Amino acid sequence: MGISFGISIAISLLLPFPISLAAIFAVFILLNFYMRKRMMRRMGMGSSMFGPMSSSSMFGDNSLKYYCMSCGTKHKEIACPKCGSKMKRVGS
Repeated sequence: MGISFGISIAISLLLPFPISLAAIFAVFILLNFYMRKRMMRRMGMGSSMFGPMSSSSMFGDNSLKYYCMSCGTKHKEIACPKCGSKMKRVGS
């Protein structure tokens, strides 16, 4: 934020008003894209912001696993296929 403010002050001193305003907006947007790309790379989510990665491939398999609260069977149905209970809990 300090870097953006410093660049904005420098641009406003060097360029006349209408041009400096457009340049400040452009620098602000480009700096935000740069910081986002850097943070995404640091978190290990790929080098491209708009690449072909989907959210499921970025964060791994995010399908929920349900366990029956009566018998403990893992399933994805509404009712437990083993005991028929509809009470379930989410597990990891």
